[in-house]
Parts: sequence; structure tokens; C-alpha cells
Amino acid sequence: MNHEAADAKRPPSGARAEQKRAAIIAAARETFLKEGFSAGMDLIAAQAGVSKVTVYNHFGSKEALFTAVVADALDAPLSGTLAPAIDQLAEADDLRKALTEAAQAWVKEVRENPDVLAMRNLVARELHRFPDLGAAWQHQAPGGHHPAMAGALEHLVSKGRLTIPDIEVAILQLYSLLLFPHLVFSTYGTEINADLTGRLIAHGVEMFLDHYSYRPTNA
Repeated sequence: MNHEAADAKRPPSGARAEQKRAAIIAAARETFLKEGFSAGMDLIAAQAGVSKVTVYNHFGSKEALFTAVVADALDAPLSGTLAPAIDQLAEADDLRKALTEAAQAWVKEVRENPDVLAMRNLVARELHRFPDLGAAWQHQAPGGHHPAMAGALEHLVSKGRLTIPDIEVAILQLYSLLLFPHLVFSTYGTEINADLTGRLIAHGVEMFLDHYSYRPTNA
């Protein structure tokens, strides 16, 4: 629909719009997990208590909505663990210790959050039937997928605690060190035990901070 495509270029803003957006994402997550990507937008709109036009105004397409749902499922545990600790991280006397503790909470939440693995498995299933999903996901930068992580790292850089020339690369590196092993193992129906998880976190944080420790620009 032409008017829907035009409105999608100007996503609604403001507190009320954010509430509707959150309701749409919650409804879409539940619907996609039950019905797969073939679920109708009418069903999602009804579940969210909004019109289909409102859904398109916020997201523009089903692919964009699905991508937002996956990003939300992956980033929500980070928002609930690391985001509240950003200021404390920036001011911590021992950044390594503080980041390790934040990472432990974050990884624990991801490992125990059923939405994360459920959405990841759903994407893997649906990519074969709907290749456009892959394109929609690839068109977003890592900072778009994981805004809480991007915000945390940018804050640490602004406070002079880290030197990160490429935030997108740093995001992927930290996820690779801390989370990706768990996602890979879960694909094969197994998991990394608590002892190895602790070692991965400790060494991962050490590697990350050693690489991105603050360096004056004239150094």
C-alpha cells in the first residue's frame, strides 16, 4: 500500500509511539514463535491492539518487523544487565573486574533466556524459505542490532576508559568472545558448562581490554 510505504519513511516518535512499538514487538515475538514468519500482519496487529497501518507506520515491512523482534530478543538481556551498569563501569577503579562482573550477569541472562535461543532457531529455520530475511538483517550495522552494547562501548570511550577506533568491529569481537560459543553449541543441542563459561568470560574480557585499553591520541 502506497500510503503505508510513505508513512514508513517517518516512523512515529514520542512516548505513546514507543509504547505502541514495544507492544507490536511483543505481539510479533509471540506470534512469530507460534506461527513462523508466515504469520499474517493482521494477526500481529490484533495481538498488539493496533491497526495494521500502525504496524507498517512503525516498521515498514514484515521483514523489518521480524528483524526488530530478533534484535530485541538478543539485546534485551544486555539492556537489563550491562546498560544499568554503564556509568559504574566508566567510573570503576578496576574496569577489568567491573566489566567481568557485568559480562557474567549478561551471559547468564542470555543462557537462561528462552526467547534468545528460540528466536535464533526460528531465524535459522525461516531463512531457507524467506531469503529476504537475511538481506534485511545484513542491511543493519552491528550497532543497530545491539544498541545497548554500542551505547556502552561509546560511553566508555567518551569517558577515556577505552580507545576503540571501530565500534562495529569491537561489538562483534566482544560478542564472539562471550556469547557466540554458547549460540553455536546450542545449535548442536549441547551447552558449555559453568566452569568453562567462567573461563571464557575471564579470558575474553582480558583480551578485549588489553586490545582496547585507553591510549592517548599522541601516543
